[in-house]
Amino acid sequence: MEFSVLWRLSAVLLLCPLYMGVGVLCEVTCSEEGMGMEGGHYTLTKQLEYGSILIYHCPDGYYPFPALTRSCLKSGTWKPAPRRRPIQQCRMVECPNPLGLESGSVLPVQSQYFVNNKTTYECYSGYSLRGSASRVCQSHGKWSGGTPICSRDSGGEDRCADPGIPAGARRSGSSFGIDDELTYRCDDGLNLLGSKTRVCQESGQWTGTEPSCYYKHTYDTALEITEAFGSAIRESLQLAAPIDDTDQEGKKITIDKAGKLNIYIAMDISDSIEEKEFDKARNAVKKLITKVSSFSVSPNYEILFFASDVLEVVNIIDFSGENRKPLEEVLANLDNFKYDARDNVGTNLNLAFRTILERMAIQKQRNETLFKEVYHVLIFFTDGAYNMGGSPENTVAKIREAVHMNKKEERDKYLDIYVFGVGSEIFDEDIMPLVTKRDGEKHYFKVKDAKELEKTFDDIIDESKVVGLCGLHRNYDDGTANSIRQRYPWMARIENTHEDGIISKCMGSLVSRRFILTAAHCFKFADKPDKIRVTIGKLQVVNGASRIILHPDYNIRGKEKDGIKEFYDYDVALIQLEKDVDISINIRPICIPCTKETSGALRLVGEATTCKQQEQLLLKNPIEEVSFISFDKKDQMDQRSDAKLKLEVQLRDSCIRLAATQVDGITPLNLKDVVTDNFLCTGGRQPTRDNIACKGDSGGAVFKDYDDYRTIQVGVISWGTKDLCPGGSSDVQQESDDESRDFHINLFKVVPFLKKYLGDESQDYEPLQFLDK
Repeated sequence: MEFSVLWRLSAVLLLCPLYMGVGVLCEVTCSEEGMGMEGGHYTLTKQLEYGSILIYHCPDGYYPFPALTRSCLKSGTWKPAPRRRPIQQCRMVECPNPLGLESGSVLPVQSQYFVNNKTTYECYSGYSLRGSASRVCQSHGKWSGGTPICSRDSGGEDRCADPGIPAGARRSGSSFGIDDELTYRCDDGLNLLGSKTRVCQESGQWTGTEPSCYYKHTYDTALEITEAFGSAIRESLQLAAPIDDTDQEGKKITIDKAGKLNIYIAMDISDSIEEKEFDKARNAVKKLITKVSSFSVSPNYEILFFASDVLEVVNIIDFSGENRKPLEEVLANLDNFKYDARDNVGTNLNLAFRTILERMAIQKQRNETLFKEVYHVLIFFTDGAYNMGGSPENTVAKIREAVHMNKKEERDKYLDIYVFGVGSEIFDEDIMPLVTKRDGEKHYFKVKDAKELEKTFDDIIDESKVVGLCGLHRNYDDGTANSIRQRYPWMARIENTHEDGIISKCMGSLVSRRFILTAAHCFKFADKPDKIRVTIGKLQVVNGASRIILHPDYNIRGKEKDGIKEFYDYDVALIQLEKDVDISINIRPICIPCTKETSGALRLVGEATTCKQQEQLLLKNPIEEVSFISFDKKDQMDQRSDAKLKLEVQLRDSCIRLAATQVDGITPLNLKDVVTDNFLCTGGRQPTRDNIACKGDSGGAVFKDYDDYRTIQVGVISWGTKDLCPGGSSDVQQESDDESRDFHINLFKVVPFLKKYLGDESQDYEPLQFLDK
């Protein structure tokens, strides 16, 4: 053996060039010879250089065997070394053996169970089946459904229900009385996740979490992560004084505007993590913190990347005091971080935890009283592997001590440690000791593709549980009608049957549970509320309008004596519904100006917030990009259209001037009496070509997406100078020409009208909270 190693090293040296007659030791590279795989392929993180990871890839339902990855060592060899037998190949995914069912039978009986194999379960006489009667082995290595359990028909003296035996596990203990203990172990080749030991409590519940047995190739699906992580953290992201707390139970992490939530995010960028996986995880982190911020909360963030060293992207100490780091800067810091695999040889997981511990110590030293009120959430993205710095278990124990302050039972809710296992090979046994272990909660997740995390983090915070938040939506757009409605769940379509039987169509927006905001010109004097049909969001149809409220200063015939047939100043109206709509992810109000709800969406906090501040923030630029919803007749679906508000005085004057030549009765002399300061102007081709509204779009919201998740309405579509959509809605998304202009009522100009009805506290509906000034 010694001879073989020396010969191989000599062979490497002989391949190196000579310099002035002296052999020079070259940088050794690994060879690709013999590294292929049957049924799949491989990729290299750093070509064949030292530190490169060779990652095997297989089709869905298969996994690489016997190695998931190999590492290029300094010696120019691979670890683990390839062997002739067993040959590297893609094997069909196997699920854990389900034959451990007690007091029942499993069919068919097999030595192994692979993807799409189906099993059925029956209990012996005197036992009843709980859980799934049949299960299918899925492509991610888990059985469908729930663990089947054969329980005795008579409860006897058992206090706790039989928790069953997960597939691939063995259980010691068969008594379920108070203080009885069960222990679990997994079959060879499987790792135990969850609780190894569980004890029956007086409450009738088992301590810990349900154990499961994983193969190396087993992963959690996006749905599983959404349900488990969501249920654990969703309750941790409630407001200090929730607007609607009727459905909230269990543990809450209190968040208030003083920033009593600390979120520490650590991302593994060592050479075992591919750059594309890192990019996916980074995007998921951006999604998470943006989503959290849209809930009117202001967490303090620590964001770091780690390999052999720690690179701090955001320091949580920067959030102390009045000069808090804004969300935009946090996101920019994340975007600006450059991944360089050449710098990432080695992994010091312990150093990442130590850095967080040091940040906690600084906070505690500065203000121990405040530190006692702060909740800490640690979220790690790593494969769990480390080759330097030692085990992080002792550091994690110190973090728990720092937060618990020797009062674990009382302060256990103040700390959550989550780990998302990412990478091609994840080391469960090294990760499990690090995460929080709390009854009924799961804090460790294995992720096959970090791309799924982005949608998962969008789903975990259930907007339907926080009904008081306006303008909140899911930021998906796959080009379908459903995705548009999910992005804009306040969108309303209005059909109004007039006294003469003619049906007119307009758009509107849900602005509270009881009111739709639209245009006044959609109605005639004799129109009846019970003839109005409103469709909101994805499905809900409301036929019960109780009244139509037009702005008192709206008078479409107000300037007929001046030769102007239609005068649209104050062209806004409210439809009051007979009862509240049911708020959900598919139906939710949009934010409107000068309300406290909108201040929360804009992250303007404090009692001194004013309407003017909102206007300066939303309409601050000379040209402001806005959007509205129009209907595409060709594809029979709603679509988002974009336009530019011309707000600077000269730009606005130029925008409205064209109305004097395009509309009968309007002249340069009376132009500003007709197009009053209440109107916003869009259209034309300068500086860019705007989309133009069609007749059926009247009354629709002119809105701004303030960030990825909050939408604020700034105007109502009123009238235009030129009809570019004959017959109503366009066959395609209509673009403006040089002479077309659209005019929209500026909602900041009609706040008194909105406040009178939407903020009326004497009625039987929940009012909006308008700002005092």
